[in-house]
Amino acid sequence: MILLLACTLGHAGQQESTSLEAGRRAETVKEQFQNWRENLAGAPMLNLEPTPIMLAALDAAPKRQDISDSKGAIAVIYPDIGEPYRSIFAKIIEGIQEQAKVPVSTYPVGPNSNPAELSAQLTRGGVKVVIALGRQGLKAVSGLERDIAVVVGGVLSVPEGDSRNLTGISLTPDPALLFALLKKLLPGIKRITVVYDPQHNDWLIKLAREAAKALSIDLVMHEAHDLASAAHLYEAAFATADSRTDAIWLLQDATTVDEDTILPLVLKESWSRGVPVFSSSFLHVRKGALFALYPNNLGLGHDLAITALGVLAGEPRKRGVSPLREVLTAVNVRTASHIGLNIDYRLQRSFDFIFPEP
Repeated sequence: MILLLACTLGHAGQQESTSLEAGRRAETVKEQFQNWRENLAGAPMLNLEPTPIMLAALDAAPKRQDISDSKGAIAVIYPDIGEPYRSIFAKIIEGIQEQAKVPVSTYPVGPNSNPAELSAQLTRGGVKVVIALGRQGLKAVSGLERDIAVVVGGVLSVPEGDSRNLTGISLTPDPALLFALLKKLLPGIKRITVVYDPQHNDWLIKLAREAAKALSIDLVMHEAHDLASAAHLYEAAFATADSRTDAIWLLQDATTVDEDTILPLVLKESWSRGVPVFSSSFLHVRKGALFALYPNNLGLGHDLAITALGVLAGEPRKRGVSPLREVLTAVNVRTASHIGLNIDYRLQRSFDFIFPEP
């Protein structure tokens, strides 16, 4: 089965003081991740070229006096489903409410919800901005009035037809953050190879190109339109790779990465040749990738609230989705040791999850 989504939930609370304590949390997260992936796997992919919203440049939400007349103007639409999904969305909503500091209405929706009825309900309630979570939330806001702005979160990306009045934050980690961590762990890396489907991830590759240039890294990009061509491209990349200066990046891309064929192939080559592989997927680290970034759901809620508050305050906004910057980290110390990377105790404490588990 093709792996469409390779990111997992974030968590609240302070970071544990030792890697052992971090490992004890891993089993719960892995179980929740499997279900989280199933819930979001059907999210449609973006087919436009969005300009990302630079949320990292925003230090805080607009002051309350700037939006004093916006009471009740923010609503969150989220899937009405059971655990563990409910807790995941609840954590995102908690972050939204915590950051917004104004009343936030919440509307659970099911797969058969009527968009027209929801639109009428939101209009009566004076809602000006909707934060749509998950693919059910995104589907539910498809019939909203044009004067209600949409901020989307909890999906990999959004379909082109829904982008007319929409902005948001993808579940895809920002390449700049991935590359920075790679250079921190392996300063000698000079070249990153990535295989991608331009229909799904062209927008992300544009960002990756800029991030690589800023770090003086050569980004080698190969387009693939099916798994067979992707497999050949990975094999060729490993054949010419130098373990001292090369790394392979695995995307959240259904066309170029699947759990049954591509992932085992890539990880086998990585292990035998000593070439580091890093990923945007929590599960890839569990299976042998060196490290990955994945969503911090509370932090994601904060950023979604900042975006919504900016809309209410009349700030200029750019359409499309931005990459995820509120992230947690996972590392595989066995893989690190195999490729000659010593991750000491102090550095291990900076990671949120460590594999293999103690």
